[in-house]
Amino acid sequence: MRTVPAATSMAYSAKIGPSILSSDLSRLGSECVRMMGCGADYLHLDVMDGHFVPNLTFGHPMVECLRKSVGQDPFFDMHMMVSRPEQWVKPMAAAGANQYTFHIESTTNPGNLIKEIKESGMKVGLAIKPGTTVEELAPWANQIDMALVMTVEPGFGGQKFMDDMMPKVSWLRSQFPSLDIEVDGGVGPDTIHKCAEVRAISTPI
Repeated sequence: MRTVPAATSMAYSAKIGPSILSSDLSRLGSECVRMMGCGADYLHLDVMDGHFVPNLTFGHPMVECLRKSVGQDPFFDMHMMVSRPEQWVKPMAAAGANQYTFHIESTTNPGNLIKEIKESGMKVGLAIKPGTTVEELAPWANQIDMALVMTVEPGFGGQKFMDDMMPKVSWLRSQFPSLDIEVDGGVGPDTIHKCAEVRAISTPI
C-alpha cells in the first residue's frame, strides 16, 4: 500500500517486514510461516556477498527453497547488499523474488538496472547508505516502487538506530508523496514510532 499526501482524506497505513536474518536459521521455512502468521505484511530478505558489505548470507538457491516451502503468498523483498547487483536479477526473479532492492552505491548505471528488474517481472527498490545523500536517489524516484533509507550501516545486525536519517525520509515523503519508503536497521519497540512520525511506510525489524 502506498502512502498519500497529508492533504487527502485517505488514511495513512504502514507495513512491517521482518528481516528473516532475525529468525532461527535452522528452521527458516517454518519461521517465515510463523512471522506471516503473527501479522507481518511481507518478508525482508537480506542478501550480502562479503564484498559490498563484509558479511555473507545467502543467495538465490535458498530463496527458491523458501518459496517452495512457504508458497506464493509471502511477498519477498530482496535487499541486495551486493557489489554486482546486475548479476543476480534473473536468478532472483526465477527463484520467486517479488521485489529487487539494490544500492545506488553498487552500480554505475541505475537506469539500466531498474529497466532490467522491471522486465524480469519484479518491483524495484532503490537503497541508500547513511553516508549517501537523499538527493542522489531523487532522480530515480519516479521510476522505482520503493526507496530504502538505511538507518544503520548495512552489513551487520544489532546496530543502534540512526535518528539523523529521518530527515531523508521526511524529504522524500514531501517530494514524492506516493512513493513507498522503507527504513531498515535498529528498528524496534523503542524506535518504530520515529519511523511512523515521518511516514516511512515499510519497516524491517
